[in-house]
Amino acid sequence: MPPQIPHPDPGTPDLGGPLRYLWWLVRCQPWRALRGSLLGTAWMVGLSVRPYLISRAVDDGLRAGDIRALTAWVAAIVAAGLGLSWLGIMRHRTMTYIREDAKARSAALVLRQLARIGAVLRRRVAAGEVATVGGSDIDWTAQVLTLTGPGVGAVVAYAVVAGVLWSISPLLALCVLVGVPAVGLVVGPLLRRLDGAESVYRQHQGALTARSGDIVAGLRVLAGVGGRDLFARRYAARSRDLLTEGYRVGAVYSWIDAATIAVPGLFLAAVVWLGARMTVTGQISVGELVAVYGYVAALIVPVWFLLEGSHQFIRGRVAARRIIALLVLAPDDVGGPRDGGPSSPRGGLAGANAPGAIPDARRPEPPPAHPADLHDPVTGLTVHAGRLTAVAADDPADAVALADRLGRYVVSDVTWGGRPLSARPLDEVRDRILVAEHDSYLFAGTLREILRTGPETGDEQITEALRVASAEDVTDSLPAGLDSPVDVRARTLSGGQRQRVRLARALLAEPEVLILVDPTSAVDAHTEARVAERLRAARVGRTTVLLATSPLLLGRADTVAHLRSGRVVATGTHLELLDRDPGYRALVDRDSADEPAEPQGVHP
Repeated sequence: MPPQIPHPDPGTPDLGGPLRYLWWLVRCQPWRALRGSLLGTAWMVGLSVRPYLISRAVDDGLRAGDIRALTAWVAAIVAAGLGLSWLGIMRHRTMTYIREDAKARSAALVLRQLARIGAVLRRRVAAGEVATVGGSDIDWTAQVLTLTGPGVGAVVAYAVVAGVLWSISPLLALCVLVGVPAVGLVVGPLLRRLDGAESVYRQHQGALTARSGDIVAGLRVLAGVGGRDLFARRYAARSRDLLTEGYRVGAVYSWIDAATIAVPGLFLAAVVWLGARMTVTGQISVGELVAVYGYVAALIVPVWFLLEGSHQFIRGRVAARRIIALLVLAPDDVGGPRDGGPSSPRGGLAGANAPGAIPDARRPEPPPAHPADLHDPVTGLTVHAGRLTAVAADDPADAVALADRLGRYVVSDVTWGGRPLSARPLDEVRDRILVAEHDSYLFAGTLREILRTGPETGDEQITEALRVASAEDVTDSLPAGLDSPVDVRARTLSGGQRQRVRLARALLAEPEVLILVDPTSAVDAHTEARVAERLRAARVGRTTVLLATSPLLLGRADTVAHLRSGRVVATGTHLELLDRDPGYRALVDRDSADEPAEPQGVHP
């Protein structure tokens, strides 16, 4: 049975602010929140029932010497305890459902947004920020929904206890009515300090997480250039700074925790002392004194819930603010560069066509009904529909920037069918134009799961794609073939094998326009020649763009464009450019003289 998704469509959140987002989470499950409020109120109010029953057992049973009355009141106390136990179980169960539903809904929103915004994410948000949002902010946001159950019940129980105490002694009731707000006045400034300290701490935590991820990802390179110790020292320095911020947050936490225990305890002691004085003077009975103690002791529970809820509310508001900052990012990054920029990972085939994505503010134009030409004004390159076009760039960064523009991963003036590509619907662009990098991410799973691009993808299609990518040796080297498990990033495969698996995955997507960035940079010349020949045959009649400097690939292209200093300086076939473009000839010769690629096979 396939796994069940809690929220295939989590809905459209209210991103007007953290409080509105939290209220939206509540409105997504109104009946459950109402049930939690009723159960929480019944449980909180029920805590004050037993003190009354005990007071009646003391006055009507013990002091009067009435065994029958005492037995009846004791039975009532036991029944009340059982009822409270049931209410407590149901309250806790309901609140767990509410929190887990909110977690699943927020997680679905974040994952949908990550798939939607694509390359914008890396330019706008650090990887550590994303990890922090997904790892802890979603949890803290869901914790705030506890206020819909015990929080509401605490307020109602406070009013009920005050009313009951008024029937015993207006003076004691006034103490309760004044004392609980006084507790809030004591803890309030600490909560405001916590808000500021928590925000700064979470920002530093996200930045440090991002730095650690960068170090791990580039550890081999750092070791090769002798920079490992330098980055380790910088990371240690940042860790000490974060530790200092953590101490600041911890200091506020400790005062809040101490106040949460000490202040209600002092409040209880003061009310009991006053009640004892009134008992000595005969203003209230011994049973009523016991009841007063029980009422105030029971009142500590809702007071503690209110204080704890305020604490959770502060942390949840900070967390919700960070979630909103991620959810409001637009996929086109309108404020970003228009002429390309640094490379951004496209996340393989994930794309941005997530179902239920928050729509763009601009009204898109319909896409071309048939395959159409792509034109990049920055370089002057025109990619003709249905042809294999190769681009040989003197600077690899120019080639990557070109791929970003043609794939609409940055806002640019690229046209598709004579109309701006940025005005086309983003989901149509992602469905029909695919940019496949040679180092795109590979998730863990079986080889079949990694390669399958849809439920209709069968083993015959996968086998054919592997053949075109000259990756038959990958399945041969794995013990269970397509059913063999592959770990994250496919580290058990060689660099060349991973690259050819990525190429096979891109081919299985069968996009109308396939843009390949250095698809054979890690394979040997014989394998590269086979890939070039098979790729041309497999993509015949469809638009393919090869960004590479390998003569084996360039020789198979219908048209080759030489890109120098960000502009196309010559176009023609591979042989034509070799004959009349000295710069192109030098570029290709340099690429041919490079050291051989990594040998294929499975790493031990």
